[in-house]
Amino acid sequence: MPERPTAFERAVVQEMSDARVAPLVYAGRLKALRSDFEGTLWRLPGKIPLRTQEGVAALDEAIRFLETVRPAGPLRFNAGLARAARQHAQYLGSHGLLSHQGADGSGPAARLDRLGHWNTRVAENISAGEDDARMVVIQLLVDDGVPSRGHRKNLFNPDLHQAGAGAAPHTEYGTVCVIDYADGFVADR
Repeated sequence: MPERPTAFERAVVQEMSDARVAPLVYAGRLKALRSDFEGTLWRLPGKIPLRTQEGVAALDEAIRFLETVRPAGPLRFNAGLARAARQHAQYLGSHGLLSHQGADGSGPAARLDRLGHWNTRVAENISAGEDDARMVVIQLLVDDGVPSRGHRKNLFNPDLHQAGAGAAPHTEYGTVCVIDYADGFVADR
């Protein structure tokens, strides 16, 4: 019997959905974080300071994106996607990795194929070090150090309608959260 999705996993998908539906609200949340930067050091209250690669520039870019992007439709939580995401998060966490590649070299589409059937599109995001759903989404939106801003693009891809998040302890970062997206997914069991 597969594990039931946790409240945290469900909250991550809900936060992503909220960002997609109301990007201007999320832009305001990001603006409130500007004063927490000192150069490339991000000093969030109550947290260990985080050394970023781009500093406030990546945050400002995310704010501009959120102020101009068209709202995307909401994401529906999919337990099958969450199961696939959790399995990958457990593998990553136990091996201290951050990769879209599984133990057997598989990518997200191949891992989803083992658990069910997806329509025409899948994508995957990985967040590390955050155990708060909103901060997972903020991390994906800011996408520090990722020139393509692929996490942000996946999150706002209007062709992806379902998502499942899976979290696990990580040997180096404390927590890893994998999010699998699809335009439709039906689990085999």
